[in-house]
Amino acid sequence: MGAVLAPKLFYMQPEYSFVIPVFNRPEEIRELLQSMCAFTSTIPFEVLIIEDGSSLKSDVLIHEFQEKLNIRYFFKENSGPGDSRNFGMRRANSEYFIILDSDVILPENYLFEVNDFLKKNPCDCFGGPDAAHPSFTAVQKAIDFSMTSVYTTGGIRGGRKAVDEFQPRSFNMGIRKDAFMQSGGFGNIHPGEDPDLSLRLKKLGYRICLIPEAKVFHKRRIDWNKFFAQVHKFGLVRPILNKWHSRSAKITYWFPLIFIIGIIFAFLALSVRSYFIASIYVVYFLIIFIDASIKNKSIYIGLLAIKAVIIQFLGYGTGFLRSQLMVNVLGKDPEKAFPKLFFKS
Repeated sequence: MGAVLAPKLFYMQPEYSFVIPVFNRPEEIRELLQSMCAFTSTIPFEVLIIEDGSSLKSDVLIHEFQEKLNIRYFFKENSGPGDSRNFGMRRANSEYFIILDSDVILPENYLFEVNDFLKKNPCDCFGGPDAAHPSFTAVQKAIDFSMTSVYTTGGIRGGRKAVDEFQPRSFNMGIRKDAFMQSGGFGNIHPGEDPDLSLRLKKLGYRICLIPEAKVFHKRRIDWNKFFAQVHKFGLVRPILNKWHSRSAKITYWFPLIFIIGIIFAFLALSVRSYFIASIYVVYFLIIFIDASIKNKSIYIGLLAIKAVIIQFLGYGTGFLRSQLMVNVLGKDPEKAFPKLFFKS
């Protein structure tokens, strides 16, 4: 285990270290690195690619960028994205680490926006929103809308502090070296390792910031089944995080489950010709349709956004209910109740 590729050129001391775990997604890494080559800023940075036991390796691809970027490539046994990020941060050379998922593309002004914000507002942990790139498919744009809209998640993933205190997500998250060292970095739960780290940093007294202008284009899941599986896991994780960090529990985390229960009651009410509850949902979905259609300039995406919202709430709500019953009602140990959510380092 270790570095198999090293930079061929000498570079200035990097001010930022991009740490990117990858698992069987070499083509995604290519797009991400291409976007870094287009940065408009001259701020020195390095890139660390952590191959997490992939069978489809990215090492040959990395060679294409060694004359363009200060890049290092590591291959290690599979131990999950959290442990892979920790692996990379322990080998980074800068004061600030920026964690990215392999399925993002960076705007050309990304690093400038991060650096400009931090010079004016020093932070120990920070993050930015995500958005849909114009090249994304209609399904990807609909899913992006459902995950970032003020009408679904409160808009926090889209750059607004509308519902909850900001907890950076690992598709676009930064952390100072000393904060990483004191906190120990990411835990072994996945998903959920990013809000867990944010909450632990907050307990340690570190400052956490949202940088609204530092957005990334996040591909997310490209089909409905994968999207359902992803948000279902998000729902499973939240009661576990609430148990670990009791002060972080919010009524808003119950909204998707309440939404699903409300739909059931709406259908029951329709059977006795009571239309009030159903009318509320009709108005809500109409708002989703109009907003998504306008933002994406597409009626088709507006219709897909309704489907995306239903899948998001159904997946998250059922996962949340399962985990709530197992962890907080039956008192099961989270790792024993949901072993697939935990990696062994």
